[in-house]
Amino acid sequence: MIPLLKARLSVDYPNKPGVLQDVEFEISPGEIVGLVGESGSGKSTIALALLRLLDHKGGSIHGEIFFDGCDLLHLKPSEMRRIRGRNIALVLQSPLSSLNPVLRIGTQLAEAWRAHSNTKDWKQRALELFDLVSLPTEENFLDRYPRQLSVGQAQRVLIAMAVLHKPRLLIADEATSALDAITQSEVLQLFRRLSQQLNMAMLFISHDLLSVASLCSRIAILQKGRIVESGATTQMFREPRTEDTRALLEAVVGQASGLSAQVGDLRHYLSSVSVSSTSRSTAIE
Repeated sequence: MIPLLKARLSVDYPNKPGVLQDVEFEISPGEIVGLVGESGSGKSTIALALLRLLDHKGGSIHGEIFFDGCDLLHLKPSEMRRIRGRNIALVLQSPLSSLNPVLRIGTQLAEAWRAHSNTKDWKQRALELFDLVSLPTEENFLDRYPRQLSVGQAQRVLIAMAVLHKPRLLIADEATSALDAITQSEVLQLFRRLSQQLNMAMLFISHDLLSVASLCSRIAILQKGRIVESGATTQMFREPRTEDTRALLEAVVGQASGLSAQVGDLRHYLSSVSVSSTSRSTAIE
């Protein structure tokens, strides 16, 4: 299968070279791939680099990012704007701070729709998506302000806004870390359902090992700007191949003594659940 996304990139910031160093990976259509790394490893930099949003931070990207056969690094800014939000979408960590607090939900959805469509049927599309993401489908819900939503509702609004134009790739950057355990589980199920129904690929960036294990068919471990190991999720969590991977997983868990227990939980979980059984196989190399 031809990859939807094939990237090889390095990123430098002013006074901080080598934030990413020859990071290479592929994602196939409909695949959900996990990216795990400790804080400062470069996970969010990858997300912003794929969307070419590093300019405001002074970052420079080297390499290539082939999306649907086109190298995004060679596109003009105007051409890249047509891809962001339409073909590649992003969901961030903090839903309430990502929404404009002074604009009604409907206004923000309408603006997102008009960015890539001249038709006026945004409301019908929005309410269809609200039903899909388990939000109220009454039109008066569109009149609410972000402050009138729970964190879980706000995250679902952001997800609905991200998939408004049926993107082929969704980047979720720590999109469940601000949620309570029950809402987090519901959002993970929502991501899986959206991937299946829209044939949408996902790059799921997280430090939550159990979330990655439950959602992703393959994962890559990022450490100090490099992918140190990648492979099938079950194999990676059961038998890390390198000491660097094990050390990183310990850092992600947050305490070295807790890794064995959590890996034990993951082994039990992975032995009883088929990880992303509906996802297509791909490779992160």
